Amino acid sequence: MYYQNRFNNHSSTHMGGYSSNPLTLAQIERYAPSVFAQDKHESRSDRYTYIPTSQVLQGLIAEGFNVYSVMQGNSRIPGKSDYTKHMLKLRKQDNVSADTFEIVLINSHDGTSAYKLISGYYRLVCSNGMVSYRDDCKLSIPHRGDIVRDVIEGAYTILDTQRDISESVNQLKAIQLLPSEARAFANAALELKYPSEVDEETQKITVTAPIVAEQLLRPRRYDDKSNDLWTQFNVIQENLIKGGQQGRSSNGRRASTRAVKSIDNNVNLNRALWMLADRMAELKAA
Repeated sequence: MYYQNRFNNHSSTHMGGYSSNPLTLAQIERYAPSVFAQDKHESRSDRYTYIPTSQVLQGLIAEGFNVYSVMQGNSRIPGKSDYTKHMLKLRKQDNVSADTFEIVLINSHDGTSAYKLISGYYRLVCSNGMVSYRDDCKLSIPHRGDIVRDVIEGAYTILDTQRDISESVNQLKAIQLLPSEARAFANAALELKYPSEVDEETQKITVTAPIVAEQLLRPRRYDDKSNDLWTQFNVIQENLIKGGQQGRSSNGRRASTRAVKSIDNNVNLNRALWMLADRMAELKAA
């Protein structure tokens, strides 16, 4: 099932879950209307080549790519919501196995984003998508020239990098973490979303995370009760992205962790977590 979006005038983004079947253009427009913006935002100059994401998307669909998840951002600026950043997750038509690679497409028509393509990975057991951090697994395509052709070629370029990502996933699956190593991994992950605050005068460190490492390592389903690095990475990633865990704020009040609903924060946190997992793998191999 995909998340029921409620678009309003706030600046937060709305998260789309995953559909078990390819989304139709009508469904995509319902959840991310900025994909179908009729023109560029008025703030863009004449040098900005306006090609709606919907046109690029139709080209990708003709090449056998299908959309399984969408997100859209909103804006506090009047009249800008119809042009905001949006993210679509696509898979090749012949690549729909349980755990599969994705291509993450990000764009906007308000000048906040070029066309961006990033290698992603979908894990069926948690209906969760991840994003690779590697520089060779992402492309940025400016709003000029033959955008449709460039994005399609970029999608195939990203596909070519995914064999290396598959090897990385297998390496993470083969590594077993000790409880102390898992806690260290979780504490480092908490710092990514909730960085500690340091008083410049006293050098006192205030922990801002409302939960502790043990909570972040708590799996949401039986299938994730494993000590391998890939599973631990997925459990941590899901808990950080989806939120909903109960804890206490730095002033002692009850607090619940929030889901990551910003497209930029979602991608950046995902990429940082994958990098952290790879660094843990390097330490284990040393």
